Amino acid sequence: MNLFDTETPINLLPNDGIAIYYGKIMPQQEAQYYFDKLLETVEWRNDEAVIFGRHIITKRKVAWYGDRNYAYTYSNTTKQALAWTDELAALKKIVEEISQAKFNSCLLNLYHDGDEGMAWHSDDEKSLGKNSAIASLSLGAERKFSFKHKQSKETASISLESGSLLLMKGETQTNWLHRLPKMARVKTARVNLTFRMMME
Repeated sequence: MNLFDTETPINLLPNDGIAIYYGKIMPQQEAQYYFDKLLETVEWRNDEAVIFGRHIITKRKVAWYGDRNYAYTYSNTTKQALAWTDELAALKKIVEEISQAKFNSCLLNLYHDGDEGMAWHSDDEKSLGKNSAIASLSLGAERKFSFKHKQSKETASISLESGSLLLMKGETQTNWLHRLPKMARVKTARVNLTFRMMME
């Protein structure tokens, strides 16, 4: 099932979860401003993971920010949250107003081009609590984003534009996987901000 961008918020998932796509929530000029500022001001680091006992360093870069220095563990590695930058605090406020959800942290991913992506996974770490909301803000290159139901294997995909917002909530992480497939024809960078609520 392919879904096209729309200005009216829609649920991308047919069942067992809620993934609301709001489309573009800011003008192109504003999205470009934040994209440039985040590339410059965020403390980017290559992501690390321990998979089948092997320590892997990805080309993709990440950063972890929050209200406090939350420890976030995934792929057998732990990150300590940094304090919000002015730009991240401003984007958090915008996202909270539109999504009507509260967040206390943000994991950022920097994909340099379409050769970098993310495999199927769920953001279901215990530190996030059960069925918590995650808001995904995209800046930069437009990229395809896909869901796959864990049981039925049904899929849904959408093209995430620069300045667009996707809110995953309810049982989405319990019942669905998601991924950012590689796209060789994409030659420019994308910054993705996933706002989260860490359990205190």
